[in-house]
Amino acid sequence: MKKTAVLLLSFVSFVAFSQKKWSLQECVNYAVENNLQVIQNTLNTKTQDNSLQIAKRQYLPSVSGNINNNASFGQGRDVFGNTNRNDNFSNSASVGADILVYNNGRLEKNIRRTEFDVEASKFDLERIKNDISLQIAQQYLSVLLNREIVKISESALENADRLYKRAKITTEVGTTPQTVLAEAEAALAREKQNVKTAEINTSRSLFALAMLLQLPEYKNFDIQEVPVDGILDAPLFTAENIITKAYDNQPQIKAAENRIKSAEAQTEVTRTAFWPTVTANAGLGSSYFYLLSPAKDLNGNTIQQSQFFTQYKDNFGQQLGLSANIPIFNKGITKLQVEQSKINEDIAKTTLLQQKQQVLQNVQQAQFDAESNYEAYLAATEAEKSAKLALDFAEKSFAAGRSTVYDLNSARNNFANAQGSVAQAKYNYLFSMKLLNFYAGIPLSL
Repeated sequence: MKKTAVLLLSFVSFVAFSQKKWSLQECVNYAVENNLQVIQNTLNTKTQDNSLQIAKRQYLPSVSGNINNNASFGQGRDVFGNTNRNDNFSNSASVGADILVYNNGRLEKNIRRTEFDVEASKFDLERIKNDISLQIAQQYLSVLLNREIVKISESALENADRLYKRAKITTEVGTTPQTVLAEAEAALAREKQNVKTAEINTSRSLFALAMLLQLPEYKNFDIQEVPVDGILDAPLFTAENIITKAYDNQPQIKAAENRIKSAEAQTEVTRTAFWPTVTANAGLGSSYFYLLSPAKDLNGNTIQQSQFFTQYKDNFGQQLGLSANIPIFNKGITKLQVEQSKINEDIAKTTLLQQKQQVLQNVQQAQFDAESNYEAYLAATEAEKSAKLALDFAEKSFAAGRSTVYDLNSARNNFANAQGSVAQAKYNYLFSMKLLNFYAGIPLSL
């Protein structure tokens, strides 16, 4: 019964998955939760969190216990030169604790450095999520583009099919020569090929999106149909308006800023090696000793030995200590380590400049692409209008018998190509705008 229920539940889940059409947000959410690269960076962040907890617990004392048991056998010589058996058993137990009293704030500075490392790792994780989200958005739009090209190709196929049927009738009744039918049939075959190519490209783009999501099953994967406005507005943002926001919200810059602070804190940690380290310790313990071969006094009487708990009570002791480790000379290593830390500070600052430069170039590239793609979209729209007008004239001229089927097919091919160019320019522009919005701090959406 249980096996049947499990199988039924698995089948229902599979059917639900296969029938589901994913939105862009669902794709992004799934990726940032299940992508292996995201999971790996999440584990790295947890490692940094654990390092922070370890650094904070260095304030606590270290406490340890120790128990020793020893047995020895053999001959021994006493103070009088007599040789006797010296078989014995000994036991001791102790508890000790030590705590750091002074080290010029090393623990506090190390905690501060680790906190900056934790923040940097969180921003690294956010950057990975952003990169994956942008890749998914681009591939999602690629699927929509290919689907629109499928619709364009199917429309062209319908027109070619109507032309073929008409040419077949007119050829059979002798109105048009056989070449007209042959050309119409060839045009129909070309449009069928175009439809199949467009369908394959759609399946290929869906497959690529499923691979980005790292889905276990891709064959039944599908996305939602998203209506896209036929008229697009010009870009509202400029690179100058966006770059300041990008500097404030891009995680790679925040991560670099935190690594500068971490490097500066590490320099302070390294400097503490110039100062003394003072530690305090305390302990208590006791011991027990028993002769396995009872000893005798000068009169030959057996010496009575105390019991275990009696000896532990009598031998109980405590100790307190305070120690200082004062650095005097260590071959100049500490000074070199401080210099190395300062170099690491400069490296971190240079990394921040590199990240800012990269963000600036990305924003400028996105702005350039948005403006260029918008101009390409406008040009493609005008070309589409002209191609549609030319097609209308070609159809009327063909119907009146003043043009050939070759002229009509040429006009239809030009119009289909113009429609494809409009679709390509439209989706390129849409992605450019999504990228600009992303740098401006606007979440991805369709």
